[in-house]
Amino acid sequence: MPHLSDKIKNKTAIVGVVGLGYVGLPLAIASGEIGFSVIGVDLSAEKVKQLNDGVSYIPDVNSATVRQLAQAGRFRAYSSFSPLQEADVIFICVPTPFDAQKAPDLSFIKSAVASIAQVLRPGQLIILQSTTYPGTTTEVVLPILNQSDLTVGEDFYLAFSPERIDPGQVGSSGFDVHNTPKVVGGVTPACTKKAAAFLSTITPEIHTVSSPAVAEMSKLLENTFRSVNIALVNELTLLSDRMGIDIWEVIDAAKTKPFGFMPFYPGPGVGGHCIPVDPYYLSWKAREFDFYTKFIELAAEVNSGMPYFTVEKITQALNESAKTLQDAKILILGVAFKRDIDDARNSPAQRVIELLLKAGAQVTYHDPHVAQFSVGGNVFLKEVEPVKQVALSEKTLSQADCVVIITGHSNLNYPFIAKYSTILVDAVNASKAIQKTYPNIIRL
Repeated sequence: MPHLSDKIKNKTAIVGVVGLGYVGLPLAIASGEIGFSVIGVDLSAEKVKQLNDGVSYIPDVNSATVRQLAQAGRFRAYSSFSPLQEADVIFICVPTPFDAQKAPDLSFIKSAVASIAQVLRPGQLIILQSTTYPGTTTEVVLPILNQSDLTVGEDFYLAFSPERIDPGQVGSSGFDVHNTPKVVGGVTPACTKKAAAFLSTITPEIHTVSSPAVAEMSKLLENTFRSVNIALVNELTLLSDRMGIDIWEVIDAAKTKPFGFMPFYPGPGVGGHCIPVDPYYLSWKAREFDFYTKFIELAAEVNSGMPYFTVEKITQALNESAKTLQDAKILILGVAFKRDIDDARNSPAQRVIELLLKAGAQVTYHDPHVAQFSVGGNVFLKEVEPVKQVALSEKTLSQADCVVIITGHSNLNYPFIAKYSTILVDAVNASKAIQKTYPNIIRL
């Protein structure tokens, strides 16, 4: 029987990917594109059917590619874990959210690993990609796999390699699964070697580290770095607003320095599955060591306050037009957590809309990428409430007391929006090119 190393080299290894979302699906398709046969597993029967019909639900993955791989027999999706018994390499790409108290929720990882343990066989390589706190691979994943009586580093291999996906940026940033460097750390040197060998078939630059914990911490450093720097700019935005200084002009001036400065930008809050979540994972784990990450907590506090500041700007703009937030008609433009994607997880729009509704405003939204959007089900708004989507027209814009840009999608017609809006609050500077033409535009 061929060894795993030979199967990887000859591309006869079968690749399994658990979790076919924004991380797992691009990885699965990339593996198929370079010649591996791929088994995809997702508990969503709807996603499985779409993929097997050759339809992608993620903008960064082309449906034609999915269809081509499916027809060639190199990709098949399942809602059961049993086909993974045939896999030689298994990636775990499931969500790692937090609960209402900001504590890590590893239930998706634990469930996936428990199911993999049922089909684990000698020679398999398991790579966890889900972002999590340092120690998860060895303290949570390994004990479950060890119940199989197989020995890690000898009978099977286990490593952590953090995902590095920037949804919506493939093509614009130039980085995708094939050319983004990968970090990997195995439970044993043999685990690291096997994992690096496979990952090097997808992307040429592999950085190996001494342990899974180092790899896990590196991912949290990457995202905490962004969270802290965004918070710094957000706090300076609050100060600049009080001082009557345009923070956007300040940033444009500062970024002319060719060294020692990296521009970050303010906004209505942070969203998605990384920046609002990952720092809390690290803070939670730090407390186990009697360490309190004040810097990280402060950044989260500042960022979580930006939806409130956004609502303050809306209220102020209405008041200056002799209107109040109570019963005001507010049109939100963009509810995805970032531009040009359809993912609305932890979107700043959610809290902004909840605060507006709580204040008595009438809220609708328009987002060409997000067909349905609901808010509530929390302490801010007890009941879950769907928000009505409206077409972007002269009528809907002019009838709104205030239009608010939360997500600056590139396919929105900003001159048209500004022309027919009575008040336009731009929380992300999407209207930068036309602001001198339209005095009704108000920036954070």
